[in-house]
Amino acid sequence: MNYDVIIIGTGPGGYVAAIRAAQLGLKTAVVEKEALGGICLNWGCIPTKALLKSAQVFEYINHAADYGIKVQDAEIDFDAVIKRSRGVADGMSKGIQFLMKKNKIDVLMGFGKIKTGGKVEVKAADGSTKEYTAKHTILATGGRPRELPNLKIDGIKVIEYRKAMTLPTLPKSLVVVGSGAIGVEFAYFYATMGTKVTIVEFMDNIVPVEDEDVSKQLLRSFKKMGIEIMTKASVESVDASGDNCKISVKTGKGNIILEAEIVLSAVGVATNLEGIGLEEVGVKTDKGKVLVNEFYKTNIEGVYAIGDIVAGQSLAHVASAEGIICVEKIAGHHPEPLNYNNIPGCTYCSPEIASVGYTEKKAIEAGYEIKVGKFPFSASGKASAAGVKDGFVKMIYDAKYGELLGAHMIGANVTEMIAEIVVARKLETTGNEMLKAVHPHPTMSEAIMEATADAYGEVIHL
Repeated sequence: MNYDVIIIGTGPGGYVAAIRAAQLGLKTAVVEKEALGGICLNWGCIPTKALLKSAQVFEYINHAADYGIKVQDAEIDFDAVIKRSRGVADGMSKGIQFLMKKNKIDVLMGFGKIKTGGKVEVKAADGSTKEYTAKHTILATGGRPRELPNLKIDGIKVIEYRKAMTLPTLPKSLVVVGSGAIGVEFAYFYATMGTKVTIVEFMDNIVPVEDEDVSKQLLRSFKKMGIEIMTKASVESVDASGDNCKISVKTGKGNIILEAEIVLSAVGVATNLEGIGLEEVGVKTDKGKVLVNEFYKTNIEGVYAIGDIVAGQSLAHVASAEGIICVEKIAGHHPEPLNYNNIPGCTYCSPEIASVGYTEKKAIEAGYEIKVGKFPFSASGKASAAGVKDGFVKMIYDAKYGELLGAHMIGANVTEMIAEIVVARKLETTGNEMLKAVHPHPTMSEAIMEATADAYGEVIHL
């Protein structure tokens, strides 16, 4: 079979690129070794949000008295919680199957490998191989949990995120190594379910990529929940031979031993570059990433790469945007290169975190003179009525021109609010325009206007 485009991998980069390619009239096929939708849909973004919703519902029930409602003897059916999450993922995967059929995209199940001359080899589960040709091949093979030499994953007591979503029973205790989005989301989920949770973070702050004020607020919120947090600490070794794991942790005050039933390794993502033919074809890589231009073309004619395997944020929406830009360029359109400084990041623990653009520290390092405004949700009528007063919105503007440099939010539903900032930055909206754009009351989103007013010395409700 000859195709215009073959895409290896069907995560949010691959399947979105395939649909856009088909829309543009290109004869398209995708290669998938496991399940349509990739890690995000089957083992990442979607099923984790289902788990977190169950935790949030349980948290609401436990605090029902705060809202004048009496609930007695609420219990967790952990198996049912896990089954619901898997059911949500399965339903979404079937949705991708439908989209492939709707857009007349051929699905080639097996392990894909690029070869010279525009060929793609697909090795099926039974070991048989078939070759296909394509004018353009897009690599979208994604990533997997990174494994540290001193934190070997055994899938039983030392686990990664896939196993954390399908544990047979609720553990009594859990040590989470790493406090990025994956780490803090699972920390929140298991702590809310009743597990004793400890986070061990190597950096100075938890969620270290976020603005420091956000990190400090999440620290306070998590400690209030009973989560123990160790920063500036590293796991030296794990002894999983006994009933509980014994975790040796190096701190500024010396080594200590933690005990926990389960250790969750959440220390980042490694790219899936092995065995896909890069070396044989001559595709250049650097530090585990495929080198591409601004339209995702590699050094080899007809070969492209998107998503986790190229430089940039390892986020589903980034991969999707890259895939669309890539195929539009292939089709002869003139897409705009992606602005990686206007990519929103969202973390779905409770309170939620959402951010885009410069942190306060990064803006100063970049040479900007800045205006900074903050509005706490404790001063928000909607947050008070909803009983979710933890957190704030922080807005950062260039003092000279009023450019919106960044926004950092922590609180209920802020992952739904951040898109306003992304659009505003795309449209080069100034601080004065944000301030004069009337926001509805009472809403959580009016905190954006209030934080902007604070930056300009005009805040009303503080």
